[in-house]
Amino acid sequence: MPRIDVTDDLGSWMALRPDMAPGLVAFSDAVYGRSQQPRRVREIARMRIALANECEVCRNARYADGADDGIDESFYADAADWRRSPRFDSRERLAAEYAERFAADHVALRADDDFWLRLRAAYSDAEIVDLAMCCALWLGTGRTMRTLDVGQSCALTLR
Repeated sequence: MPRIDVTDDLGSWMALRPDMAPGLVAFSDAVYGRSQQPRRVREIARMRIALANECEVCRNARYADGADDGIDESFYADAADWRRSPRFDSRERLAAEYAERFAADHVALRADDDFWLRLRAAYSDAEIVDLAMCCALWLGTGRTMRTLDVGQSCALTLR
C-alpha cells in the first residue's frame, strides 16, 4: 500500500510533481534508449541494484525479447550469485560488482584502486560513465518507489 495518496501503479506518484517528472522520464529514456552497454551488462547491473533496493517492480521487470540475448529466468536467478555462476563473462561480472558496490558502499568503491584498475582494463571511460549513469537511475528510482511503496505489485515489460 502506497505511503502517499496515489494510485498504486508505476507512474501516479510522479504526477504529484508534474514539473519534475519530465526530467526523470528523460533520464529513464536516456538509460534505456541511449546506453551503449550491451543489454546483458545492463541487466546484470540493474538486477544487482534491484536486489539491493528490495524493489519488487525492479526485480520482476523483464525484456519482452530478452531471450534473444540469453536473458531468461535462469539469467535472473543466477544474478543473485553472480560471483559463482559460469553464465557471466568478465565484463558482466565487473558490471555486477560495480552496481552492487555502488548501491552498498560507494565510498569504499571509490577508494578501491584494485577494482578501478580491473574496471578500466575492461571498460573505456565513456563506458564507465554510461554504467554509472544507468546505476544512478536504477538506484534512485528503485529506492524511491520502494520507500514510497508505489508500483511494487506491478509487472513491467521493458521494450
